[in-house]
Amino acid sequence: MVDALNSALRRIPAWVLYTLSPIPVVWIYYMGVTGQLGVDPAKVIEHELGLWSLWLIIAGLAVTPLRRFVGLNLLKFRRAIGVITFFYLLAHLLTWLVLDVQFQNVWADIVKRWYITVGMAAFVLMIPLALTSNNWSLRKLGAATWRKLHKLVYPIAVLGVLHFLLLVKGFQWEPIFYAILVFGLLALRVRRRPVRLRTAETNG
Repeated sequence: MVDALNSALRRIPAWVLYTLSPIPVVWIYYMGVTGQLGVDPAKVIEHELGLWSLWLIIAGLAVTPLRRFVGLNLLKFRRAIGVITFFYLLAHLLTWLVLDVQFQNVWADIVKRWYITVGMAAFVLMIPLALTSNNWSLRKLGAATWRKLHKLVYPIAVLGVLHFLLLVKGFQWEPIFYAILVFGLLALRVRRRPVRLRTAETNG
């Protein structure tokens, strides 16, 4: 079953993701413009784009565990997922800037509201990943340096769920669920050293 799925996925080029990625953004804004998002559409659009950003971060984190434990190979799509994540984060940020606060007291909000501080930190960390998600950067930086740089996705994921946790009022299961999922995926990426090796080091 997994082999058949991998075979089918190999025939799908990564550019398909780039082509499909604007559809949710367009749909969310369409619903806002047509009055289907309630009395405060800007807030709803902002929230929905933030959720999509978090889902994409989680999807990127899931690629390696899915390959290691399930055998599902999505590696060819990981770079596209990362780039699309950045643009969803950018749309989320621009919605906040333009439709929500309307460029008023932006710095004050970043400094005083912890959830905005954390969210902005995640976005800033995402910029070098977006800029280097291309073959030219991979060649210039070298594979080892490029991989180290792109491990910034781990703190970005943590900051993303922390942003959500700080944003909500009262006890809500949704951000807690995402936090558990992110930390679970990060834990799955930790490779355990063989017991024999650890024993040898201890005896030494």
